[in-house]
Amino acid sequence: MIEMKKVGKTYPNGVQALKDINIHIDKEEFVYVVGPSGAGKTSIIKLIIREVVPTEGTIHVNGTNLGDLTKKQIPYLRRKIGVVFQDFKLFPKLSVFENIAFALEVTEEPPDRIKPRVMEVLDLVKLKNKTRHKPRELSGGEQQRVAMARAVVNRPAILIADEPTGNLDPETAWSIMGTLEDINHRGTTVVMATHNSHIVNHLKKRVIAIDDGNVLRDEWRGAYSYEA
Repeated sequence: MIEMKKVGKTYPNGVQALKDINIHIDKEEFVYVVGPSGAGKTSIIKLIIREVVPTEGTIHVNGTNLGDLTKKQIPYLRRKIGVVFQDFKLFPKLSVFENIAFALEVTEEPPDRIKPRVMEVLDLVKLKNKTRHKPRELSGGEQQRVAMARAVVNRPAILIADEPTGNLDPETAWSIMGTLEDINHRGTTVVMATHNSHIVNHLKKRVIAIDDGNVLRDEWRGAYSYEA
């Protein structure tokens, strides 16, 4: 599903973000990527979605060598990868329905299939009663659930969640985690970068700990830190 072999990443400013990363993530796994700010978590996400390319090593996603992709092929890769960001990245002038439908429209989904699919994912995130609302009319948790619905509306094989609970209160964060687990149980691989030690320690999943560009630990049912 996702395989990184001997991956290193050095940016043009000379910062070495990742060093000799070897990771294999199977279909339908739920994986936390943890570590302090600047550890390399965001670089791993950018590499998986081909926003940046590695300086060394190879990356395969869904059987595709990302190093072989042309610029025209990258959007097709990203249709198979949903991404949820900490700051939601919703279109402020579009309604909830329109924000989600947009992800289908850009892939040229037939119009008669768009509404049923949008309503299906809105039901998944429990927001069917908010279709006409604009993002400013929603709570932070509701905006994050809209972002999650948009990320999975194209039925991606992989969902990348970059600090999805970072701006949310604890109760709302647990609600978001419940939705992510539901998405995972439906067959989507979930890779979640997070600083939330309480969630990681309570919802035992695989934990990949990154620090200073290196993989320190890769544990099944792991904890956030050695002390947890």
